[in-house]
Amino acid sequence: MGNKAPFNAVDRWADVMAPSLDDFTALAREAFKTLPPPFPSLAKDVIVRVDDFPDQASLDELGLQSPFELLGLFVGRGLSEGGATIDTGDTSNAIWLYRRPILDYWAEHEETLGAVVRHVFIHEMGHHFGLSDDDMDRIETEA
Repeated sequence: MGNKAPFNAVDRWADVMAPSLDDFTALAREAFKTLPPPFPSLAKDVIVRVDDFPDQASLDELGLQSPFELLGLFVGRGLSEGGATIDTGDTSNAIWLYRRPILDYWAEHEETLGAVVRHVFIHEMGHHFGLSDDDMDRIETEA
């Protein structure tokens, strides 16, 4: 046996940094890989973006007071609204994940960060497909 002190919970967190925007992007990519067919091929052109907080215009449009109220957002036209084709002047469909609100939610719940990001990502992807909340819950369960 060596002279190493026993492992404790402080050691586990002593050198851990908060997940970065890039870390969130990687978690979203992993969530994308869990989508069952045919959803990945239908969503291959959806842009995934990560930012610390939503912009004020998005909060105002949704009637939200605090940026911590919005974990993710789908921007664009869903497939059920003709979102498969982009008209001149339209921007690409995008999913925004908001790091700080997600971290805040994660800190207050008993889920892994990966599970929270996956849930938010799949929920917002569901808007791209024009799915109901029940449909999205089923897909997340199957993924």
